[in-house]
Amino acid sequence: MANCLVAQSGGPTAVINATVAGLVKANQLNPYYDKVYGGLNGIEGILKEEFVDLTAMSDAENRILKQTPASALGSCRYKLKRDNREDFAKLFAILEKYNIETMFYTGGNDSMDTVAALSEYAEKNNISKHRFIGCPKTVDNDLMHTDHCPGYPSAAKFIANVALSTWLDVNVYTRQEVFILETMGRDAGWLAASACLSGIVDLLILPEVAFDKEVFLKELQKCIAEKNKCYVVVSEGAKYADGTYLAAGEAKNDGFGHAVLGGAGAALKEIILNSGISKRCKVQDLSTAQRCFSVMQSLVDVEESYRLGMSAHMRSVDGKTSGVMVGMVRNNDTEYDINYVTIPAHEVANYVKAFPSEWILPNYHGVSDEALAYMSPLIKGSPVVIYENGIPAFVKPYYMNK
Repeated sequence: MANCLVAQSGGPTAVINATVAGLVKANQLNPYYDKVYGGLNGIEGILKEEFVDLTAMSDAENRILKQTPASALGSCRYKLKRDNREDFAKLFAILEKYNIETMFYTGGNDSMDTVAALSEYAEKNNISKHRFIGCPKTVDNDLMHTDHCPGYPSAAKFIANVALSTWLDVNVYTRQEVFILETMGRDAGWLAASACLSGIVDLLILPEVAFDKEVFLKELQKCIAEKNKCYVVVSEGAKYADGTYLAAGEAKNDGFGHAVLGGAGAALKEIILNSGISKRCKVQDLSTAQRCFSVMQSLVDVEESYRLGMSAHMRSVDGKTSGVMVGMVRNNDTEYDINYVTIPAHEVANYVKAFPSEWILPNYHGVSDEALAYMSPLIKGSPVVIYENGIPAFVKPYYMNK
């Protein structure tokens, strides 16, 4: 028997570790692999042979791992470039050295590109011994061909709850006020749209709709005239018609050439204050909290992520499956349910699933009932959280034991 390797890459989520826990548990129930190695810090750590043995993980550790936020195996922003033959040769030599048959890579768009690239290299070089399977995760929910991505439901639940709580806070005062909630979402507005699940959002600015300052200010003025308040949600990726980001700051240094954004809320605040429509404006940037606040995990999310890991393991035991991502398809039944499917990784990599334009209401007035019906089942339920001294128990990150 051979071994397998699981690693994590890109930005973490509140349930990314549940996929690892599911994969480990699946191998304990059906020991197809002798060892389940965890690769520390993604491709970057694998190339350094930094592994941890997860094979005999206890039930207690497995349970706590499911509720542990961020990437317990560590992450990376390492770009595996197809023209870098040295990296490929080194990585395959390491897989051979540790007798690794299957590598499971948990991540987003760029991680699926890594799965596709490794599979392509193996095929071109007639290497059948090593296989590669992608397990999706991204709070951005922007991967193609899957109903949704593990991590998004928990982030959506957190955002909707924060929106409701801050809206109630803002309304305790009689004074005029605009409140701006900024969410992540460089290319797609799924996260910002999830705030509408709270039922309190007045105006919503998404990357999918070019920002028109005059139209926005007109709608803002109407809202303030009616309510004396206005609750605005803006995605960090909001941009003008010419493609310029609304964000006050921009850089391209995340390792993949993607703009590192943040500041859309501050930029919007300046626009509002300069317009004179409101003299008071607050900004709440959810930043990292929206992707790692595991205490508010969606039960649907954590269980789906766990089962996805088990599904990935199950599909790997045929000895043939490679170059795919395990995705989810929603059943058409009245009651919410999903099936797990395999999708060619190259059909996911380097594509972005935008928030559907038909779900966006005109003039920044939120999203349609169809959008709410899509998002609502995803945030339901709350897992039982195990606490120690008032703090949620967590698995000490494996990369801290190096």
